[in-house]
This record gives sequence, C-alpha cells and structure tokens, in this order.
Amino acid sequence: MAPVAVEQPAAVVQNAQQDTKITLTQSHLKFINSQLQNLEPQQILQWAILTFPRLYQSTAFGLTGLVTIDMISKLQPQYAVAHPIELIFVDTLHHFNETLNLVDRLKKRYPSAALHIYKPENCDTVEDFNRLYGERLWETDEASYDFLVKVEPIQRAYEELGVRATLTGRRKSQGGKRGDLDIVEVEEYTGLIKINPLANWSFKDVHDYMKSNDVPYNVLLDRGYRSVGDWHSTAPVGEGEDERAGRWKGKAKTECGIHETSKFAKFLAAKKVAQQEEATA
Repeated sequence: MAPVAVEQPAAVVQNAQQDTKITLTQSHLKFINSQLQNLEPQQILQWAILTFPRLYQSTAFGLTGLVTIDMISKLQPQYAVAHPIELIFVDTLHHFNETLNLVDRLKKRYPSAALHIYKPENCDTVEDFNRLYGERLWETDEASYDFLVKVEPIQRAYEELGVRATLTGRRKSQGGKRGDLDIVEVEEYTGLIKINPLANWSFKDVHDYMKSNDVPYNVLLDRGYRSVGDWHSTAPVGEGEDERAGRWKGKAKTECGIHETSKFAKFLAAKKVAQQEEATA
C-alpha cells in the first residue's frame, strides 16, 4: 500500500489558558478564504474574535486600522469585554507629530481599548536612538533601520504578549504587493496568523465609513497624504497614483519589513555571518 501523504500545517495556534490548538493547513486556509471572500468586514471581525485565541490588532493608525477599531467598538454589546481586541502600536520615534496627536485623541474616543506601545529596544526618545545608531540611519543602512524601529519591536510585542493572530489594515486597493492579498494569511517565518478584514475595500469605502461614523483620523489626510509612516519616508500622493505611492517615493520598496518577516530572517542570518567573519578576521 502506498504511504498516505500528510499535509503539513501552515500554522498551529495554541490557547495557553484552555490548552487547545488550532491547526491550519494550506487547503484549510484556501477554504477559509473562499468562505470569507464575500463577507462584510464586520462579519469577518466577529468570525476572527470567535475563532482565534490571543488575537490582537497591530496598527499604525492608518485609515483602515482606524475603521477596524471603530467597527470593533460597535461589537461591544456582544462581548463581556468592552473592547475585545487589544491594540499594538509601534512607535518608531520617527512618526509625524500629527500621528502622535491622533493616538491621544483615540485614547479618549475608545477608552476601553487596551493599547500596548512598543519602541525600538533600549530607546525612549529619538535622541536615544541617534546616540546608539547614528543620525539618519535610514539613509546609511535602510535594512537595519527598518529592523530596529519596526520589525524587532513588533516581534518583541508578539512574543511578550503571546500573540497568535493579529488584525492588520492592509487592503488590495493599496497596490504593490498587496494586490492579491488574502483575508487570512500565515506568516512564513513565524507562523503568525494575519487577518485582513478590509482586504476587499477600496479607499472610497474606507473614507465613506469614516465620514459616516465620524471616526477620528490623521489630519495629514487633508493635506494629500493617504498612507502615513515615518516623516522622512512619507509624502503626499499625486493625482492618479496608488494609495501608498507616497511611501518611500522614488524607490522600488513598498513594505517596511513588518509584513516581510521571512525577508528579515534572511537579512539577520546574513548579518550574523558577516559579524562572525569580521570577528574572525
């Protein structure tokens, strides 16, 4: 008799409190995405809350993330916890002041939403960061900069908080590598499950929801920005350009590394080898 092929799980999620596991194979992921494809974001959020233990929302308070927060706040009557999803925000120390002001406004608007803020390791201020790594590191070593201010802090957050699944604000209409985005993904390197509840919404859908529900937003939106990151790598978007065209303008780059963990695993491995070779020399 020929051996039976066993499909390897794409991810295994364990609930530490209930000691239960959720195993997702590639075929299971495909089936889940086919079922969620035609659901509204609110329905996807309800499904995610009921399905995944240790579910958080990682957000830089972009438009989609803000809409997600507001949608979750309106699910409150159905859950014992006022805001059932806790938030993770990575403060890169290089955000616009308008972004940091928005964080304060959101705390007042959604006081029951627990917010975890993570910064680059051993740094509280931009002066701390410059002292450790030098000024304008994004110009001299962009990969190291991305790792230090974004990838390492979010991975530390996932580890310390025991995150098994996270909601993101990515959408297909943002262009670039997000054009064929699934609603549910499994991160290749870490096995983290990522849910993109508004993956099928357009910029207009998001903007209309914000207006209808009076959702607080970054005032930079009124100045032509559509996707806001660090001040030194974000610009207003021109007429007819992709929504994220203002990020790293003039470069082929479209992602900072938070959603490219496998790429940064290779980067770290190469850097470690280089350091070992330097030490040997």
